[in-house]
Amino acid sequence: MNTVYVETSIISYLRQTPSSQVVTAARQLLTHRWWDAERTNYQLVVSQYVIDEASAGDPTLAANRLLALDGIPLLPSVPEIPRIANEILSLGVLPLNAQVDALHIAAVAHHRVQYLLTWNCKHIANAKILPRIHGLLTDLGIPIPIICTPEEMLGDDTGTD
Repeated sequence: MNTVYVETSIISYLRQTPSSQVVTAARQLLTHRWWDAERTNYQLVVSQYVIDEASAGDPTLAANRLLALDGIPLLPSVPEIPRIANEILSLGVLPLNAQVDALHIAAVAHHRVQYLLTWNCKHIANAKILPRIHGLLTDLGIPIPIICTPEEMLGDDTGTD
């Protein structure tokens, strides 16, 4: 069974109140569809970085996010993860203010997780950044995870174009 790292944005979209913004509402719907129909096909994992981010902000929303994470195994924290994240930042692959995003990528890469599931299309699932992440991981001899959104993992074959 393949493993999926559930990045914080997934839990946030899963637990937000329904949005009137079209893109946000669509992402919420797609996240719920993946969570309800597909997540049991994978071994889900998170890191302490996800727990820390999910714990921040409004206490009621944070409690809801943490409830969604309950029972998902936590990847071990090891010194190699910050080292890989620092490589990502020092090479300018991500800006310095995206340290936690670099840590998510590093955790997935170090632990050889097959998928990183995210809605963070600014710093993680970004077509302009992904080749640089792939190049760095290749240079480090680390297998490249598939970084994608729930929409890409739905495997929805409804027959419509």
